[in-house]
This record gives sequence, C-alpha cells and structure tokens, in this order.
Amino acid sequence: MAEDRRARYGRFTGGPDPLAPPVDLSEALASMSDDVMAGYGPDQALREYLRRGGADTRGLDDLAGDVQRVRRSLLERHSLGGTIDQVKKLLDEAVLAERGQLARDITMDPTDRTFREMQIENLPDSPAAAVSELRGYDWQSAEAQQSFEQIEDLLGRDALDARFQGMKQALENATDEDRARVADMLRDLGDLLEKRERGEDTEEDFARFMDAHGDLLPESPSTLDELVDMLARRSAAAARMLESMTEEQRAEIAQLSQQAFGSPDLQEQLDRVDAGLRSLRPDLDWTGAEEFAGDEGLGLGEGARALEDLAELDRLAHQLSQSYPGSSLSDVDVDALERQLGGDASVDVRKLQEIEERMQESDYLRRSADGDLRLSPAALKRLGKTLLRDAATRLSGRSGQRDARLTGIAGEQTGSTREWEFGDTEPWDVARTVGNAIVRTAADGGDPARGVRISVDDVEVQETEARTRAAVVLLVDVSFSMAMDGWWLPMKRTALALHHLVRTRFRGDDLTLITFGRIARTTDLDSLVGLSAEYDPGTNLHHGLLLAEDFFRKHPTAQPVMLIVTDGEPTAYLTPSGEGVFSYPPDSATIHRTIEQLDRVGRQGAQTTFFRLGDDRGLARFVDAMARRVRGTVVAPSADDLGSAVVGEFMRSRRRGSA
Repeated sequence: MAEDRRARYGRFTGGPDPLAPPVDLSEALASMSDDVMAGYGPDQALREYLRRGGADTRGLDDLAGDVQRVRRSLLERHSLGGTIDQVKKLLDEAVLAERGQLARDITMDPTDRTFREMQIENLPDSPAAAVSELRGYDWQSAEAQQSFEQIEDLLGRDALDARFQGMKQALENATDEDRARVADMLRDLGDLLEKRERGEDTEEDFARFMDAHGDLLPESPSTLDELVDMLARRSAAAARMLESMTEEQRAEIAQLSQQAFGSPDLQEQLDRVDAGLRSLRPDLDWTGAEEFAGDEGLGLGEGARALEDLAELDRLAHQLSQSYPGSSLSDVDVDALERQLGGDASVDVRKLQEIEERMQESDYLRRSADGDLRLSPAALKRLGKTLLRDAATRLSGRSGQRDARLTGIAGEQTGSTREWEFGDTEPWDVARTVGNAIVRTAADGGDPARGVRISVDDVEVQETEARTRAAVVLLVDVSFSMAMDGWWLPMKRTALALHHLVRTRFRGDDLTLITFGRIARTTDLDSLVGLSAEYDPGTNLHHGLLLAEDFFRKHPTAQPVMLIVTDGEPTAYLTPSGEGVFSYPPDSATIHRTIEQLDRVGRQGAQTTFFRLGDDRGLARFVDAMARRVRGTVVAPSADDLGSAVVGEFMRSRRRGSA
C-alpha cells in the first residue's frame, strides 16, 4: 500500500506565530502622539495605547473585559452543592434498594424486618447525619451496600481532588492498597512541610519524597518551592470554597468529611497538610468567599478548581490593569491568559508586550534633562511624515488631481536625492536606484552579475526646490477656546505636517512656529507637541504679529509667507513694557493695535492666509476684513481638513512665489 503523503494545515499553536509579520510601531506611535499632543506624557500615552489596542489587536481593556465575563459566567452557572447532591443521590439509591430487598425477603424474621424498615424510613433529613447513622447498618441488599460504599469512596476522592488535581479519577475503584499509598503520601508530605517550616529540609528530603510519591503528582514539580506553591494555591482555593458555601452546606461537608473512606483519618491528615501550607504561604487568600448563583453543582474538587480559576482570573485582571507601581506587560501571565481566554488572547497580549518593549527600546522616546520622557526628533520626523501623507491624501481627494499631492514644485534640481514616496513625480536618479538594487541583491546572498531586480525600496528620485526661498511663519492660536472647541489636536497635527513638508521638500525655506494666547511665543516643535491647554484668557494676535515681523526682518531676501490659525477675535495686546493686556469683549485699543501691526507685516510683502476655525459670524466678518487689508485669503476648514488646508495654501503660496 502506498504511503499516504497527504498533509493537513491549520492555525499555528504553541506560541507566537513564526510567520507573523514583524510588529509595526507606526500605528502605536501615531496613537501615542495624538495623546501626547492632547496633553498626556509619553509614558501615559503608551499605556493608553496598550489599553485601547490597535486595528488588529485587542487592547488591555478588551482583554480585562473578557476576563470579567469569564469570571461572571463561572459564578452565574455553578453552585457548590455538587458533592452533597451526589451523596443524596447515592443515599436514595441505597435506601430504595434496601427497601425492595426487605419487601422481597420472606424468610426474614418479621420483627427484624419491621425494625430495619423503621430505621431506613426515619433517617435524618441531613445527608451527613443519615450517612453517619447508617455506618453500622447491616445491609441486606448487595446493591444498597455498594451504593453506600460509593458514598464513602466519593467523599475520600473528592476531599483529595480538592487539593491534588486528578485524584478523583485516579482513585476510582481504588483498592485498600491504593488508599494506603495515599495515606503514606499525606503523612510524608506533612512531615516535609513541617521540616520546611523549621528550616530543616534538604534537597535530598524532597528527592526522596518525589521518588516515593511523584507518580501521584502529575505536574512533577522540580523543587519543594514549586510543590508548596502548587499545593498551597489549591488548598487556599479549597478553603475559599468552604467559605463560599452556606452554613448548612459547610456543616454537611464537615460531618461528611469525617466519613471519607470510612474513617476520619483522611481528613485529619489533610488538615495537617492544609495547616502546613497555610503557615508557609500566609500571603494567599485563605478566607475569601464568592457568591455562586447557578444550578450546575460542583463537587469538592471541581469547586476548588473553580475557586482556583477565579483567583487566577483575579490575578490576570490585576496584571492587565497595569495600575500598580512599576507595572509592565511582562507581568502578564500569558499561559494563564491562554488557559482562561484561549489562544487568540495570548497572541494579542504577546503583540502588545512586543510593542511596549520595542517602543521603550526604540529611538522614538527620550529623557529630557529634567527627567521627563518625550518624543524624540526621530519620532517627530516619522509622525510628521505620516501626518503630511494624510494631509496630501485629503488634498488630492479634494482637488481631484494626482499632482496636487506634495510632489514638489517645478524648479531647479538640488543635486540631492531621496527615497521615492507614493505620489512622487520627480525623475528617478537611475544611478542611485540601480546601485541600491545591486547592494540589496548582494546583501540578500544573490549574485548581481547574474542580474538584479529593482524593488520599490530601491528607487530614489531627484529632488527639486523652488527657485525662490521663503520665510514661513505659522501663527497658531493656543487660547483655551481652541481646546474647548476641539481644535487643539488638529492644530498640533497641522504644525507637524507643515514642519515636515518644509524640512523635507523646501529645505532652503525657513519656518518658525509662533503660538499666541495671552502672550505670544516662538515655539519649537517639541514644546508645541507637549503643550497642554491651560486657562489663561487672551488671544494676543498683536504680539504674534510682532514676532512675525521680527522673523521676516531677519530674512530680508526670502519671500515672506504667513499662515494664521485662529478661532476667535483678538482679545489681548502687548504693551511697550511687555505686559499682555486682556479685554473681553475686544476693546478698540486691542483691535487698533492688532490691525496696525498687521498692516506693518503686510507692507513687508507677506503672502497671508487666515484659517478661520468655527462658524462665528462676528469672527468671519473680522477675519474677512483683516484679509482684505493685506490682500490675503481666508480658508474656513473643518477640524479634519485643517492640515490639508494649511499644507495646500502653503503649496499655492510657494507656487505664486516661484512664478
């Protein structure tokens, strides 16, 4: 018969998928940057991203929600009376079989029959009391005697199963020899725990214990610490299970436990082991209780495992919360998460762990001189590139022209090249492109002499720049209303996109960022990104225009370009002594000084564009009048379109300046 060479393929299990693509930090960086620009510190921004997750990865909040749903399902589905219910069932079977045997046995002495019938008909309602009363009963029915013996056997196996996983199944149909081995194991374990408590145990003691009883412990712990930790968690779960029972259930279990395997010896040995474990691991929760409200009864072993699962779920919830000092995603027990939530959850948390680790190790974050964590220049550059691409995409969609994207202005070649980006129309630098392909082919182990294949990553284009150099001022309103009306984050994103455009496509231009609230400041990009919104009333456009005039004066040979982003009329001006004077509604002095300063900047030949934010009619009339004075333009973008509007107007101003 031919060998069957068919193979079946399925989802990879057993850890991280080796064929999964590498983690891309772009999404995390963009999300973090939004939070940083909204006022969070980078540490907090990273935590917020990990809580939210990404497009294809569930975050910590979603995973924590799943943990709580599993926990709630356990409590709502189960009850803790399973062992008592099983005892009742076996007891009813024994009594029914005995009653039938007494009725059929015509040879029995009538007085004896009557006495026996009275004894089994008047049993206490308590299963534990009934079992105790029937312990010395001389069963006439072999079937009844077998059911009663099953009760004693069940109690012993359940009591052991609550502490030693799998013991209930292992001891099914156990012989007296099997029970004697368990008794020996419990006695030796109690001795070993007491030696550990006194500090007298040795590695040889543990080795001898495992040689004698290791087959009863399928987990095969390698050290006494592992054994203690494993058994203590289960013992604590068993204690919490008893605390979770009703008083009546606890009393029944306590009395039934004394009859396990037909004697109180087993429970006495278990009590000794429990005491030793509690002494060695007092940090565990031994007294907590849960409220089970379901109908599916759990036996002692199953109930203890349910409480152990609940404790594990609580630990996972704490780990996923990341709310404690020094928290890290490396704290999350991935194996426990997979046990409770499945493989998809472990894949998600491993990806989040990798993002956290790579982000902290990357050059995207840096410590400032004062110890604060900030976005690095590399992060700002990458973010600016992403935001510029977004702005270009919106700009292309709005204009309907492919070349409306940021492909450069027809002008002179700079002699430099750069990597090709989607939408570029500059000519290829053939020599650099082919050279890149040759180097890459050789690095990949290929032979360039046998041919090379050019990939997109190899392509470089020739840079062009405008014939006219520009001095660009971006004046940004940072009054508190910008944050209240939802313009804070779009404003910062716009500044980053414009900054990246000038630095990469118009390297001969000079760009400055000026923020104006109660007073104006020349601001670097890092400071603007981390700037938080504070209530300090005032929209001091007058001061901002003073700084703009000074900037243009320092670049006398450059074409001045001024972009003003504001959501309100001027409500402050700067006195000759450098004090910001606020007045609302705007008074005549504020308006007069602002217009006077705008005229001075206009006389410098600045191409001016106002970006009016919001729908206030008074602001619209004022901005329109201001623009007419300096032959400027007015754009009223939405929050989503602010970046593309500013970038588009800048590009048009550069084309006019190049004409």
